[in-house]
Amino acid sequence: MPQLRDSGNHSTTPLAGRTLDEVRSFARIFGIETEYGVSVTGADRTCDAGQTAMMMFQPIVAEVRSTNTYIENGSRLYLDVGSHPEYATAEARDPMDALALDIAGERVMRDLAMDAQRRLRAMFGAGATVHVFKNNVDSAGHSFGCHENYLVRRFVPLKTIEHELLPFLITRQLFTGAGRVGEDGFQITQRADFLDEAVSSATTRSRPMVNTRDEPHADPDAFRRLHVIIGDSNRSQWATMMKLATTHLVLCVIEQAGREGRESGFRRFAFADASAANHAVSRDLSGVEASFDMADGTVLHGGAVAVQERYLDAVERFVEDHPQASASLPRTDVHEVIRQWKEVLQAFRSGTSAMFSDRIDWICKRRLFEALRRRGADDLSHGKLEQLDMDYHDVANGTLYVSLCRRGAMRQLVDETRVSEARVTPPADTRASLRGRFIRLAESRDARYSCDWTRLSLTSPKRMEMMLIDPFDASPSDRFRAMMETME
Repeated sequence: MPQLRDSGNHSTTPLAGRTLDEVRSFARIFGIETEYGVSVTGADRTCDAGQTAMMMFQPIVAEVRSTNTYIENGSRLYLDVGSHPEYATAEARDPMDALALDIAGERVMRDLAMDAQRRLRAMFGAGATVHVFKNNVDSAGHSFGCHENYLVRRFVPLKTIEHELLPFLITRQLFTGAGRVGEDGFQITQRADFLDEAVSSATTRSRPMVNTRDEPHADPDAFRRLHVIIGDSNRSQWATMMKLATTHLVLCVIEQAGREGRESGFRRFAFADASAANHAVSRDLSGVEASFDMADGTVLHGGAVAVQERYLDAVERFVEDHPQASASLPRTDVHEVIRQWKEVLQAFRSGTSAMFSDRIDWICKRRLFEALRRRGADDLSHGKLEQLDMDYHDVANGTLYVSLCRRGAMRQLVDETRVSEARVTPPADTRASLRGRFIRLAESRDARYSCDWTRLSLTSPKRMEMMLIDPFDASPSDRFRAMMETME
């Protein structure tokens, strides 16, 4: 394993009362960053991805003179390295809030794409069609990121994350994988063949499963930001909610063990080779047939299900013994999450995983492809399957996923009213609420401003600045009120 770069596991200064309460609690901040792939088909001449992405962001550049901005729901919208449009959700205290914000990001990208498409057709022909893919790898082998962010307590060492959380992240792909049509057959996860190492601080030279760059976006003496890169970009709302909620519960167990100065019991689940285990999980569609070489020299049989069952048992016991953990998510029922987690593992164990085709992306896609073959489409080429696969993830002009939702073949957890609300309204119980209010007023008053995750800055009509260090704090300070009054 690589050496981890860690700025420390313990506070260097005494923590303030509010921050200390947050550290002692099971509350968490969630966020999802999604890099979108872009392409154009049907154009009279070549229009590359970079051109298309810049065309999408032209209205944003015209308004804020930058391809990096924050929008009124508190989220970040920007062009990342390589001209990838990227959307990072505002801070959320609950998986359901993060989910709504994530879907709102799909709608933002769709609108930018359709606006760009109208302008592109005047330049590249009436057939020019913009595609914006919420997936992790395209047919040309380009890899795009889906990054989950979890605020974790500073006292949890990075080595603990590596050994105790990573086996869970690898094997949860069983119910959170988006599926991929690969050269050597169908796979559960899109990312398995594109991740170079288990844990690293690198972002461009290699692709780790967990990134350890220490950017907490909070009190660095109290928290660190866990940057999970192994997960797929999901269209399934259920999968997005479940990957956030179950990861939160596993982290709760790890953090409580750290508070009490004991082992969580997860260390014995460490793989000898995380990358090999990831590959094995991705290719075991049964969920129960893969075997894993473990770090302690043993061999674990029973596939991803066997690993997940061990995590589930530990979490279930933990929640029973710690009622406060049940209340850690304000809008998600922890007991219901555990029930559904158990249900999906039992389905794989009994060979009835097809019942989750309305909730698990990879099962949905695989079932669709098999249905097409049964209907006589035996001539489905690899290229045709790839085309269908990509259409499923196209948030701009894709028809497959939309059709599945319309027919009730894919379960929806958030209705369009809630999504519309999430496009313009940040969560009310995080600092994103303050950022959103600030942006909305500044834009309505044509004020000059800038902001990031922890800072609000006003340059006109008056130069003022303030810090927002605590992501849990949604209460307006005197300084915040003064900045708002300056613009009114």
